Amino acid sequence: MAVHIKAGYDGENPLTWKGGPGYKPIILLIVATLFTFFAIMPPPQGLLDLVSKERPAGYALGRECTNIVDTVNKKLRPKAFKEYQNKKKGIIHAQTRKGHNAHEPKPLLTAEEVARMAKIMVLILLTAATLWGAEALPLGATDLLVGVLLYIFAILPINEISKAYMKDAVFFIFGILAVAVGVGKTGLDKRIGLLLLSRIKSAKAFAFIFFPMIGISAGFLSEHALVALLVPVLMGVYKVTCKMYGIEKDRALALFLVLGMCFAANHGGPASPAAGGRNAIMVGYLMEHGASISFLEWMKYGMPFVPVMACCIGAYMLIFVRRKFKVKDVNPSEVVKAEAAKMGKFGGREAMMGVILVLLVTAWIVLGEHAGLGGPTLYAVVAMFLCRIIRWEDVQAGVAFDVVGLYAAACAMGVGLKFTGGALWVAQTFVSYLPDALSKGDNLAIGISLLTGTMTNFMSDGATVAALGPIVLPMADLANVHPWKVGLACAFSSSFANFLVVGTPNNAIAFGMCVDPETGERLMEVTDFIKYGLGVTIMAWVVLWFWGIFGYWQFLSWPAF
Repeated sequence: MAVHIKAGYDGENPLTWKGGPGYKPIILLIVATLFTFFAIMPPPQGLLDLVSKERPAGYALGRECTNIVDTVNKKLRPKAFKEYQNKKKGIIHAQTRKGHNAHEPKPLLTAEEVARMAKIMVLILLTAATLWGAEALPLGATDLLVGVLLYIFAILPINEISKAYMKDAVFFIFGILAVAVGVGKTGLDKRIGLLLLSRIKSAKAFAFIFFPMIGISAGFLSEHALVALLVPVLMGVYKVTCKMYGIEKDRALALFLVLGMCFAANHGGPASPAAGGRNAIMVGYLMEHGASISFLEWMKYGMPFVPVMACCIGAYMLIFVRRKFKVKDVNPSEVVKAEAAKMGKFGGREAMMGVILVLLVTAWIVLGEHAGLGGPTLYAVVAMFLCRIIRWEDVQAGVAFDVVGLYAAACAMGVGLKFTGGALWVAQTFVSYLPDALSKGDNLAIGISLLTGTMTNFMSDGATVAALGPIVLPMADLANVHPWKVGLACAFSSSFANFLVVGTPNNAIAFGMCVDPETGERLMEVTDFIKYGLGVTIMAWVVLWFWGIFGYWQFLSWPAF
């Protein structure tokens, strides 16, 4: 029965059980019921053992801490933890001797309480992923819900929750969306498009020339920056192509261009250690394991994967998306040339925007390790205001703040999962359930790739490799497998974040910027990543296994350690 209350999703329609995108009460009820049921259940014994274990591999313990319980208490119960440490050292506070216990600190958390927090964090992750994927609430509402749940269950102190939301990647996503507004407003995106797409003359050329070029480039440059710079260009190609064929809207064309480019950039990671932080983390782990790998050696094992995978992505998009086009084909060379011919001479605000963009890319390359990506991007945003390229109204209209919040919430969940040990428990549980066939020989690399490729869609690639590296490398010794095979399979698979919008900043940027340049209508849905990205992820595993692990890897030399 419909409840006739003027408080529906859009403020006009009555609130009903049927609901719609942004408000699906049946899904909300199911999710809330499951969350409550599993929340009140006692934590698994394996989780209890993990949080109590001394110096668990894959977890960064706090100073003077011997297990996860100590680390959590040090942050959440600092006074009680300090007294506990003093008692261990035989130090008794003067107030304690005199019996002044008026301000006695809260008691230390027990192993069971810490394990319950880790379990709650995993439930929060699954709940948020379900709500985002099903659009049972508006994206922004789910973004806020994550923070609310972190606070209600006291996973982190309130100030720590704020810090968890404000990561460098969040500032980068906001900043790059604002930079894209300036690039589009000045028309610089069309000139960039002329340079990049002038020789691409069909959808097939997009699939088998442009996508591999993006994948290889992402092996050495920031894939986040590539996606952010190219999406406005591709949306310009999309709009003009629609006009050429008299089509008002062609969502399949937009998905082909933007999702294809995004997926290709995602899979550039294996090309070199410079592709991202997760590769640098694995290089460090291999060094600590006594199996150091050089830049060129990494490229020898990783670069052949990238163009082959990019071509497979191109074929996949042609098969499953191209047939849904309303336009006959896409010829960006003609489109971009025609648009560029209408433009005036390069100068004025467009030239200033060009200088800002060049300086920004330079800063990413030169200062990236020290300043991150977010800092220089915010400098560029301020520079655009100072040069009168954009106004705040332009930012409000052009930046998808719900997408910025979405990745902020994902970062916060990553912090909570890592802090409570939830991420490590998920990883160890998965490894323990690997069948014997995937725990011996080269098959171990397959099992590790399945684990990493799944986890990286729910948390950042860097956090995934950081959690798994210390677990999987010792397994290589036990299984008599070369440590590089296991380490590289782990690092490579951390690039397979395709089927959730929160899997990587690339996905969030593509989702936020894939809008009609004229109407502002969003052309991509959260479920598009599940619909097409899941297939790409499965394909990436198959290519890694049969082209990489059981393919050209068999003909390469593997040094002894």
